[in-house]
Amino acid sequence: MTFEPRTYRAAVAPEGLTCFEVAIRETDLQICAESDLTDMAEDLAVQARWQIEEFIRAHPYFAETLTPMDVPETSPEIVKRMADAGRVARVGPMAAVAGAIAEHVARGLSEISPEVIVENGGDVYLMGKRDRIVSLWAGEDGVSGVGIRVPGALMPVSVCTSSGMIGHSLSFGSADAVTIIARNGALADAVATALANRVREPDDLERAVEAARNVLGVLGVIVTVRGHIGAWGNVHLVSL
Repeated sequence: MTFEPRTYRAAVAPEGLTCFEVAIRETDLQICAESDLTDMAEDLAVQARWQIEEFIRAHPYFAETLTPMDVPETSPEIVKRMADAGRVARVGPMAAVAGAIAEHVARGLSEISPEVIVENGGDVYLMGKRDRIVSLWAGEDGVSGVGIRVPGALMPVSVCTSSGMIGHSLSFGSADAVTIIARNGALADAVATALANRVREPDDLERAVEAARNVLGVLGVIVTVRGHIGAWGNVHLVSL
């Protein structure tokens, strides 16, 4: 598994929005909003990271475990959302970090920009009323030229993708990509990670899709491996 430069960002051009990037250590965001809100987005990203990092300093196991972990009721909200998502998906809470941060930043920015999209390494959180298309990209050898139409009526919503073939996140599978649609960003991220861990062959598609169907809060799933696609739920695939 190797790191892939985020060249796909060059093709992002949502109508009516201004796009900019914010990078805080490992957090690397592309944000599209009604105006350039870089300073506010940086503050929100720092806030989210500080809450998570402070919790890890007191509870180092939170950053290390690959299995679910209970956290105190007094924990920061973003930490509790990550822990809850990990418990549902049966993975460690850090499997939900990118989706959780994307949602945190998007919800904060929505107070100024009702139409906002935050992408955090393939994990996207969308807010607004306009229909949008999220492109699916799984590397040079994966499925390409396909997107998901996300209706404004479904928002706010998260579209999170995990891969066993590209990116820097830990995965034990060989899926080109597993994409989960849910309103909870942490949940979408954790479930995508969990299913990507399980998919190694095209024969695994049906079981992965069925597993996603059984998770409360999941609105849709797309699984691709070796050119094969399985999908269920609120998924509107379009050709790009």
